[in-house]
Amino acid sequence: MNEVSKLAELRKLLFGMEQALGLQELSPAERDIFYAAADLAERHPNIRTTGLMEHALVSDISRPTFFRALKSLVNKGYLSHASGKLRGYYVVNRRSS
Repeated sequence: MNEVSKLAELRKLLFGMEQALGLQELSPAERDIFYAAADLAERHPNIRTTGLMEHALVSDISRPTFFRALKSLVNKGYLSHASGKLRGYYVVNRRSS
């Protein structure tokens, strides 16, 4: 199996997992921000906007697109504003399908 075939298998696996979790409704920017938030939440439940913007999965998303997608994730219930925190902190909402 060559490298591209291995990558294709990984992509199919990821696609299947995204469908099982209901993530196929998200845009690529929303998905990458959600993945970055979930990654950061493993270390600390309250995620700072600046930390998200610096994450490797998000670093190439333009600032306007980032903030539109972040707002959309909150509106769709994937992320919430952290309670008791000032602006710029979010928590990942655990979703089950």
